[in-house]
Amino acid sequence: MTPATDMPHDVAAVPRRHPGRWAAAAALVVLCVGWVLSLWSNQNIDHPTIADFLFDGRIIQGVMLTVTLTACAMLLATALAVMLAVMRLSANPVLRVVSWAFTWFFRGTPLLVQIVFWGYLGLLYEKISLGIPFTSLHFFSANTNEIVTPFVAGLLALGMNEAAYASEIVRAGLLSVDHGQVEAAHSLGMSPTRTLRRIVVPQAMRVIIPPMGNETISMLKNTALLQLIAVPELYTRSSWISAQNLSQVELLIVASTWYLFLTSVLSVPQYYLERRYGRGANRALPMTPWQQLRQMAGQFRTRVAHVAHTDVRAGHGNTRTETDS
Repeated sequence: MTPATDMPHDVAAVPRRHPGRWAAAAALVVLCVGWVLSLWSNQNIDHPTIADFLFDGRIIQGVMLTVTLTACAMLLATALAVMLAVMRLSANPVLRVVSWAFTWFFRGTPLLVQIVFWGYLGLLYEKISLGIPFTSLHFFSANTNEIVTPFVAGLLALGMNEAAYASEIVRAGLLSVDHGQVEAAHSLGMSPTRTLRRIVVPQAMRVIIPPMGNETISMLKNTALLQLIAVPELYTRSSWISAQNLSQVELLIVASTWYLFLTSVLSVPQYYLERRYGRGANRALPMTPWQQLRQMAGQFRTRVAHVAHTDVRAGHGNTRTETDS
């Protein structure tokens, strides 16, 4: 009988170290913190002015109008985009040409020009009438400037311009769905409208949601261009206030702070919509930010416990060596 020997210790698997990543991350953090501190400690910035106007009533009114414009313009753009995308995919050549012409025109002209055009529509048409074409019979007639106010002009400019871009996003989403599923739905007796609503659109949303979320954020920032036609949104009101107190930089910081806050808020529903409509494409849903934080905390606790356990085993090994000696 051979004497029993001690079993070798289990191999402790240690994750591979990446010092380069940590060094790059530390350098990036230092640069960002340094830039923020240099901006905040700049003597040319009047911080009390920023604090005074950050929640000023006029600024808050501008924020509310900016949010209202963004929501209304995106609703108009989405409705037009779906209609244009369906027309573009239609078998009717007239509908395809009209959809293509709309997209061609509004994508081919600058948004700034379109805003000015809608703002000065009264110079082309003094009155807007509703009646039977090619006759003198009119049911309704009103001054153009009374109907197309600066708010309406900005809404039409932003909504119709965005519809041209969003229609291509919607069309790409519709084309991403396998045509075999459409044929299967038709074989079951589903109408084209019901097939589009129940089969095609839910699957196309996985492709449509991410770029449409980006377009919504872009729309929020494009409302600042409505200063040209005196729409009192956030940037316009900031400009009016800075023209009175000559604090241009401070009011720009106030406006930028609100834009950053609003875009951050808009990113939250976009994330959860992407997560919802991506359920059928991935084996596992992507983790929410809260779940990611919990996972990181769990990994940190596991690593700390592993290091502590390794130190304890090393201490026992040293003690055994001294005893054997």
